[in-house]
Amino acid sequence: MGRGALPAYMEGWPKPGVPVRLVVKTWSGKVEHIGLALPSSAPKLITMKLQNGYNVSFPESYVDSFEVLEDMPSIEEEVDEIEPQDETLPLVHLIHTGGTIASKVDYATGAVTARFDPHELLDAVPELRKIARIRAVKLGNMWSDDLRPRHWNRMLKATEEAFAEGAVGCVITHGTDTLHISSAAMSYGWSGQGGRPPGRIVLTGSQRSPDRGSSDATENLIASVHWAAHGPAPSGYRDSSVVIVHASSSDGRCAVLPGCACRKYHSSRRDAFKPINQEALAFVDIGGDSVSIDYSPEAHDARVESIAPKQFDESVRIAQFISDPHLHPDQVQGAIDAGFDALLFHGTGLGHLPISDPEEDSLENTRLRVMLEDHISEGGVVVMVTNTIHGPVNMNVYSKGRDQKEIGIIGHGSLCPPGSALVKLHHLLSVGGRESVEEGWEMDLVGENPAFSRS
Repeated sequence: MGRGALPAYMEGWPKPGVPVRLVVKTWSGKVEHIGLALPSSAPKLITMKLQNGYNVSFPESYVDSFEVLEDMPSIEEEVDEIEPQDETLPLVHLIHTGGTIASKVDYATGAVTARFDPHELLDAVPELRKIARIRAVKLGNMWSDDLRPRHWNRMLKATEEAFAEGAVGCVITHGTDTLHISSAAMSYGWSGQGGRPPGRIVLTGSQRSPDRGSSDATENLIASVHWAAHGPAPSGYRDSSVVIVHASSSDGRCAVLPGCACRKYHSSRRDAFKPINQEALAFVDIGGDSVSIDYSPEAHDARVESIAPKQFDESVRIAQFISDPHLHPDQVQGAIDAGFDALLFHGTGLGHLPISDPEEDSLENTRLRVMLEDHISEGGVVVMVTNTIHGPVNMNVYSKGRDQKEIGIIGHGSLCPPGSALVKLHHLLSVGGRESVEEGWEMDLVGENPAFSRS
């Protein structure tokens, strides 16, 4: 079969496993792919396995032409040299940690595996070549739920090295499950002490793997690289680190969210992230052959540029507890006895714990109160956030809250989201001890707490 437009409903598309050369139309021009035909991953899509093992799908309307090949050319025969990048474009470091945005589907098992090498992102998303000069840096292939504070430090170091090499921005590809926590770490690491990073830092991920027709991976990458290369200069407040995700289930518009104050709120939707207690910073619109930024500058003076980010003390350990009917004092005592550096409680409502026993039938409540009182009097750090996610911690409304303040629980008035609060607490403990936490919690360090109120 020779070249020709793909017939409607995939008539003429070769059987699975047949080598094929496919030309597709993108907003940046025609792109040629060589690989093996695969069964369609969804109606009116064509799917093929590229020579590097990556599976891609395109709508039928994207197809310009195709040609069935007698044999599968070797990579060496087909790729004589690496396509040079445009040296006039700004330099952006693409820092790979893992996640769905850089994953493949193993069709033998149906499992999604994080094994996508960073250089393959350029092959899969050639549009990036017209936006920036890309340097790919691989930190690992990790699911985001396996990340620890040591990995925050490696990301901070990688961004520091990128800026030292002349990059104007960095894009960190990351699994979505803890992306908001790592973005907060980049914010506090670079700006928690009052400075700002030398360039833009973007964390991005995708909810759906790149071979799926509904994937958000390509647009998230395009929007992220565009922001990193051409976005506004960071002030160090709210925008020292940003997360870019789909703002809706439709294509063409990505939200730019403050990395210090957002959260993953849905397990599967493409618009899984929302800002907490504040609005989005901007939007990136992708359409036709252009990418644009919808942005209204905030009235914040730019901070002094940081020489290097503040690393997190990797020996710090924080124990977290959910305030509910099954919070028992022996759980908390175990963390105290184990020497955890701080206790972080996700309180009910305005930030409450089960420490009252009005019916005199719940002695464990009284024991928890006495335990916390003793721990704090001996220098222990206890911080409160609210498990309602949105809204402030306000321990002045009810007598219980006022009792919590009286015994020394920190957190009243804070609007900092729970995930960001965990990182803020770790940052302050890395700077100093209890005094740093007490002082720092009343401050709006990076935009995590824009309307801090002690009322």
